[in-house]
Amino acid sequence: MTPELTALTLAALLQTAQFYLMAIPTNIELPQGKTLSPRDSARLGGDIKEQVSPKTARLIRAWENHFESLALFAIASTVIAISDQSTPLTAACAYIYVAARVAYVPAYYFGLVPWRSLIWYTGFTATTVMLITALL
Repeated sequence: MTPELTALTLAALLQTAQFYLMAIPTNIELPQGKTLSPRDSARLGGDIKEQVSPKTARLIRAWENHFESLALFAIASTVIAISDQSTPLTAACAYIYVAARVAYVPAYYFGLVPWRSLIWYTGFTATTVMLITALL
């Protein structure tokens, strides 16, 4: 397996870990009727993120943000692997992405400004470099 695909697998496992990080406090803070429901807004009485503590809401947003980020990173990792263009640069970028995503969770949870945004940008830039490298 290429380093980029290994990093992609680690990023997917991080997504799984983030699910538990946000789901456990959400289920503790909200009644079962809300967390087990089909999550219709009318039944919930609004957005779930507005009904949990600010830190739990941040964990939910960090989890959602990782889905968005993971899609682009998956494309970059797959393109590099399929086209057999793995290099030390693309491998480093892949692991920088994973490290940034790991760091992003506590940075978001603790509301670290401007660090959360800088950490996010580091991962985004690493992914962008992988995509550009694949075209060269």
